[in-house]
Amino acid sequence: MQRERYASGTAWEPVVGYSRAIRIGDRVLVSGTTATMPDGSIDGVGDPARQARRCLRNIETALGALGASLADVVQTRMYVTDISAWEAVGRVHGEVFGDVRPVTSMVEVSRLIGDDILVEIEAEALL
Repeated sequence: MQRERYASGTAWEPVVGYSRAIRIGDRVLVSGTTATMPDGSIDGVGDPARQARRCLRNIETALGALGASLADVVQTRMYVTDISAWEAVGRVHGEVFGDVRPVTSMVEVSRLIGDDILVEIEAEALL
């Protein structure tokens, strides 16, 4: 089966050896995605809701590059460094996905890849 890859160009992708997203057949898998901007800065330092919104925009870009959209998402996984931000992060997720309502999980982790990163989100879409 043909594998299509999408790279966002962040510094971590070649170092760690991963793709931002991969499409295989009718599945598009998006790696854990943070609020990293194209210049490498973090959008929304100190603001988990703003970071969640940027994560989902970055996911939308990756999906689009491989022929999918947010409407095709069937599962997300959200990682937060402070579970007390669950409602703010969850509201953004709900606003972005509306009636799509993918299955999801949100878990607290002790740390993410950068000190300013508070949220990371993964997604899977079916076409």
